Amino acid sequence: MTVFTFHFAKTQVATTIRALCYPPTGQQVPGLDHAECMTKMTLGAPIVSPARMQLHHLTMFAAWESDGAIDAFLANTSLGRALATGWHVRMAFLRRWGYISEFDGLAESVGEHDPAAPVVAVTLARMKLPQVPRFIWWGRPVEELVRDHPGTTLAIAAMRLPRTVSTFTVWTSQQEMVDMVRGHSAVPRPERHKVAMAERQRKDFHFEFTTLRFKPLAEYGNWEGRTHLIPS
Repeated sequence: MTVFTFHFAKTQVATTIRALCYPPTGQQVPGLDHAECMTKMTLGAPIVSPARMQLHHLTMFAAWESDGAIDAFLANTSLGRALATGWHVRMAFLRRWGYISEFDGLAESVGEHDPAAPVVAVTLARMKLPQVPRFIWWGRPVEELVRDHPGTTLAIAAMRLPRTVSTFTVWTSQQEMVDMVRGHSAVPRPERHKVAMAERQRKDFHFEFTTLRFKPLAEYGNWEGRTHLIPS
């Protein structure tokens, strides 16, 4: 079974830049299928702000052949040891919407999942650079919606210039996430995500985009002093 991970760690700027320029590959790391290295970004932050590209915060989204491959990477490589000082979650794939070429082998769905169970959602997109201003205009309200939603225990974005953007959210239940997507949440302006998706359908911001849904399996470490970020 493929195991997915999402990692957050405070790192030296040099470590982050090296990971952005030379992300790990399966040829270098046994058992790694694919890895996306990015910098952390604060959801809803002002567009011109240090919070938009935090070079001292490295994130990595990856697919692995096994838990053993993850353990070996974290213990035996310099990048892995840097990431091991932070927090990561291991996940099983549930559902895909959209398409990213690096994960083209994923099915649309692997079956039903308890609506009351916690889920992790990861979005990954490759931007059309001329569409960045439109994406920012329509995307910031959605960032604020997700960041402030009572159904999330963790909501963070990430980016790698010039084209890659991602979001990572942990939801107390799948139903909370679905209600947000459909504009049914009991929050101010619940329609923000639905409206932005309609605008994306009218004229796409991306040349590739996917939303992936996962079942959290286990979490390790802490993030800014917080542990137990996955609801039990």
